[in-house]
Amino acid sequence: MSKAKQIQYLNVITGIICSMIWIYPFYIILVNSFKTKSEIFKNTLNLPKQIQIENYIKSIEKLDFITSSFNSLIITIVSIVIIVFSSSMAAYALSRNISRISTSIYFVIAVGLLIPFQGIMIPLITIFGKANMLNRFGLIIMYLGLGTSMATFLYYGALRSIPKSLDEAAIVDGASPFKIYWKIIFPLLKPTTVTVIVLNSLWFWNDYLLPSLTINKSGMYTIPLKMFYFFGEFNKQWHLALAALVIVIIPIIILFVALQKHVVKGIADGATK
Repeated sequence: MSKAKQIQYLNVITGIICSMIWIYPFYIILVNSFKTKSEIFKNTLNLPKQIQIENYIKSIEKLDFITSSFNSLIITIVSIVIIVFSSSMAAYALSRNISRISTSIYFVIAVGLLIPFQGIMIPLITIFGKANMLNRFGLIIMYLGLGTSMATFLYYGALRSIPKSLDEAAIVDGASPFKIYWKIIFPLLKPTTVTVIVLNSLWFWNDYLLPSLTINKSGMYTIPLKMFYFFGEFNKQWHLALAALVIVIIPIIILFVALQKHVVKGIADGATK
């Protein structure tokens, strides 16, 4: 067997092993979501003896699924829409007006990537609490502040690969700066925009820490906060929690799989060019 064939087989075997490692947690979640609570503790790996569809029905009721998913959806969509447009416009302005001031502003924004949330968590929540800006509105504002740095960094990198001659040609034709951005530049940033949408959707939809510190009204609870109620002090309802987890992660998996190729290209455009 040639050396090239050996390397090829080794790559295939490595890929299969990595795939099994990646799929294993999803297998555990899916299989056990159809079991009774006692059956889960008896044998976690086996297939269910009898499929318990009622786990999903009960988990949807416990989650108050319509309300909590609506809250999560509103927070996610509003935050992402504002981040996409504000970050892309900021990156466009900074990349097209190169000066000491614009470079300094860009580096200040980029430094925001290095600040861990845990380091500003307590003062941030304290300030928002004193300003009476908690719950849904305050959570969106915090996501904007925390998510803009990464988005601007990616857009700025992608814009460096778009020639300024496009802007100059549009200016000659009488286009305004906003029209140039909206009609010419922004469509060319599609891979980066998709990347920003997917990365932030994964974060906002699944986030527990920040909503737990910010939301104090039951009618505004997000899905991750509602899932906490499956784990009481003396009773942990694993069968319902796993069923709820399957329901929650399906939309994100569909979104990621559908847009995966754009995500890879967007990260490459934003980070290397």
